[in-house]
Amino acid sequence: MANNLLAGKRGIIFGALNEQSIAWKVAQRCHQEGATFVLSNAPLAMRMGEINKLAEECSAPIIPADATVVEDLEKVFSGAVEQLGGKIDFVLHSIGMSPNIRKGKHYGELNYDWFQKTLDISALSFHKMLHVAEKQDALAEWGSVVGLSYIAAQRAFLDYTDMSQAKAVLESIARSYGQRLGQLKKVRVNTVSQSPTKTTAGTGISGFDAFYEYADRLSPLGNAPAEACADYCVSLFSDLTRYVTMQNLMHDGGFSTTGISEAMVDLLTQATSKEA
Repeated sequence: MANNLLAGKRGIIFGALNEQSIAWKVAQRCHQEGATFVLSNAPLAMRMGEINKLAEECSAPIIPADATVVEDLEKVFSGAVEQLGGKIDFVLHSIGMSPNIRKGKHYGELNYDWFQKTLDISALSFHKMLHVAEKQDALAEWGSVVGLSYIAAQRAFLDYTDMSQAKAVLESIARSYGQRLGQLKKVRVNTVSQSPTKTTAGTGISGFDAFYEYADRLSPLGNAPAEACADYCVSLFSDLTRYVTMQNLMHDGGFSTTGISEAMVDLLTQATSKEA
């Protein structure tokens, strides 16, 4: 149900690839809530995905950009301000990729050039976006910037490898830039730590299905779906959360604060009884 929470607001959404993408769901919800926005993704990702379909559905212009290249980001922010007719009220950073994970490298044999690429794509791009936005004075007062994160920034998870470090850097950037932009423009910067979600990126991680089921059994509310994450992002873009900033906000059905659940106890009891 739409409530016009974002009526009159302008935004930029980075990272929509296909209908499984969280950024795709966020774009749909922002459109329903009355926002206008620009979509952006890397040219390669655009060729792999279906972003034109989303752009047509949401009447959103597309500005291609490699988020690791400052000059590309300058074109996105200046182009968005021009095409949308004013400063930007909200930005979503939904970008993450690890060449090491794609190539099946375990944590003890990381390629360090690829590791640096992981950090550049998944975390430093967030800093570059905020740097460009500040330099161009492209963000409106009381604007909101959200980056999508994951609990592997705080905990060790098998097969998440160097993306764990990337998410930790992403969250640190949100705090540091949140302080800076809050003082300069009353702009808030947060990260959302989302449940494991069946996106193209998520399912590319080895063992994802098993961990998805584990998290779902452990979380009192179950895994938060992409649609619910989109709702949460809309609330953070809205004026209802004007004083929330520099936070890493858990959106995980209670996973992050649950020690063990009844479902997991039952499962482990069954497993150990069979072993006996």
